[in-house]
Amino acid sequence: MTAAGILSLLDLSPALASDPFHLTVGPVGVTVLCPEPLRAALVSYFTEAVTDVPGDITVHLLPGQALAPEPEWTEWRREAGKAGRKDAVCDLEDARLVRKVRSGVTFLQSPEYAVAFGPLVENESTVINFINTQILNICLRDGWQLAHAAAVTRGRRTLAVSGLSGGGKSTSVLRLMDIEGAGFLSNDRVLIRAGDPPRALGIPKHPRINPGTILGNPRLRGMLTPARIAELEAMPPADLWSLEDKHDLIISQVYGPKRVRYEGPLTDFWVLNWSRDNDAATQVTEVSLKDRPDLLGAIMKSPGPFYQHNDGSFEPNGNAPDPAPYLRALKGVRVCEVSGGVDFDAIARMGRQFLDG
Repeated sequence: MTAAGILSLLDLSPALASDPFHLTVGPVGVTVLCPEPLRAALVSYFTEAVTDVPGDITVHLLPGQALAPEPEWTEWRREAGKAGRKDAVCDLEDARLVRKVRSGVTFLQSPEYAVAFGPLVENESTVINFINTQILNICLRDGWQLAHAAAVTRGRRTLAVSGLSGGGKSTSVLRLMDIEGAGFLSNDRVLIRAGDPPRALGIPKHPRINPGTILGNPRLRGMLTPARIAELEAMPPADLWSLEDKHDLIISQVYGPKRVRYEGPLTDFWVLNWSRDNDAATQVTEVSLKDRPDLLGAIMKSPGPFYQHNDGSFEPNGNAPDPAPYLRALKGVRVCEVSGGVDFDAIARMGRQFLDG
């Protein structure tokens, strides 16, 4: 089966009849074809990236459609530390089908085609991720490296923050957004590239944060009702820390307009290696990633099942990132380990000193 064969089983007319909208992020553009009401929701979400310039690739969104019969799916092996089934794949002659196991949303991915179909309206966040994946894919094929990080930028300085999932990188970056003039670059994915200076590029993805992040930041507490705040504050701290209950934080609604900046000179990288069980003071210590593969491992991020390399091959199932390109991309970037106890006030204080310096 080929991509054209899959397309023959789908009805592209609802997308083709829609008014396209275009996104530009750094050097990359994406055009999206999508019927209402999903179109209006996506345009609102991507406001800062919407442009009049047609993109490098076109994304077709087909709510409610499905393949019959279903192809034979192969489970996609997740990264170390991740549990549960998330994605499944079916490789075609010239493309790959990817399916989100829980939602049933399905994607056709190739350099020429990017099509999503299934229950899209009910899974808006999944659609947003797919559109952003096209930006990541184009950049990766152009030599950028994908980092699992959040980042803020201000003037000639950009600070990226990595750590294990749930380690506090989103909370840290949002605390740094309280600094006047700080721009939000990314919440969970940062593209990095060697240069003089090295560069950082974000994607148009607003933070999805848990209640612990909201409670710890006075600016965000209005996202919850007083009753919900009281309920959460009564929870044991360990339970609150691990609670998964995602809320979308739209940057412009909380921090004001023009606070999103997708590009910046990458000057510093902090890797969170702290612990809630550690009573020691939070410290930020410069390190060499060549000597700390554990910290480099927290930065590196697999491109995942959607990525197709320049030679046409798709990312192999279970493949691990190669450290060498990351070390080259981070040459000239000051990398620090954040150790000791978890203290977001300390992060905010030290981050202010960095951005003000």
